[in-house]
Amino acid sequence: MHWTRILGIALLVGGIILLLMGYDATESLGEELHREFLGSYTDETRWYLIGGGVMAAVGLVLTLFGARR
Repeated sequence: MHWTRILGIALLVGGIILLLMGYDATESLGEELHREFLGSYTDETRWYLIGGGVMAAVGLVLTLFGARR
């Protein structure tokens, strides 16, 4: 297995973990109150969701299309 596929798998797993952490954070009481009064998620939760989505997407692309021989 080529190193780009290994990196892709690692990024995909890390991205999924960050997405799950971000989703968990959206369900917390503090996050619900922040969203209710200010209309948006906290910066930390947003970064978990955005970072996890980008990491998962890059990891998926590297896993599927990395190092074609």
